[in-house]
Amino acid sequence: MAVLILKNISTEGPGTIENFLKKKDIPYRIVETGEGEISPPLDGFSALVVLGGPMGVYEMEQYPHLLSVSRIIREAINRDMKVLGICLGSQMIAYCLGAEVYPGPEKEIGWYHIELTGDGLKDPLMRQLAIHPAVGDFWRKFKVFHWHGDTFDVPPGTVVLASSQRYKHQAFRFGRHVYGFQFHMEVTKDMIAEWFKNTPDLDTIKKETERIY
Repeated sequence: MAVLILKNISTEGPGTIENFLKKKDIPYRIVETGEGEISPPLDGFSALVVLGGPMGVYEMEQYPHLLSVSRIIREAINRDMKVLGICLGSQMIAYCLGAEVYPGPEKEIGWYHIELTGDGLKDPLMRQLAIHPAVGDFWRKFKVFHWHGDTFDVPPGTVVLASSQRYKHQAFRFGRHVYGFQFHMEVTKDMIAEWFKNTPDLDTIKKETERIY
């Protein structure tokens, strides 16, 4: 099994996902699609991860690499590969499944709660995500890191797994193993510090991050 990871911008890397793959000795390849790097064929890969970025799905003329990413997502789904989209990646999956993606009423930036839906409570991946790594407790409602302003309609044939107070569609599943997460489950403390380094909220977000980690 090998994992193909597509980056839409250099500052949004795979973070904890890469740490997990290294720990489990799972081979992977990171492709800088946002920098113009061409993705290899999907032959030899069993899973696809599409990361985030500040651009919108509706800005494909301005960011033509998104067209290539959308083609790869569709091919991966047609091949019945495991697919995970994070933030922009989840919006790309929703788009590829026929949903509309558009700017939301307000941005969601920082640590905010999501709550598992009834379907989310039954989903094995979401249940694993909801187990606190330090104490082992299962939480239906827990904080995750957000940085997005766009949202999307529920794609046909998908199941909504989690919602937040501001946005109902925080996580969804299509079929058996195509997942979209609007939130950033891959962030590390260093990634968050880098993203906030030129903002007045840096100290506040670092303190909250330390509490959560």
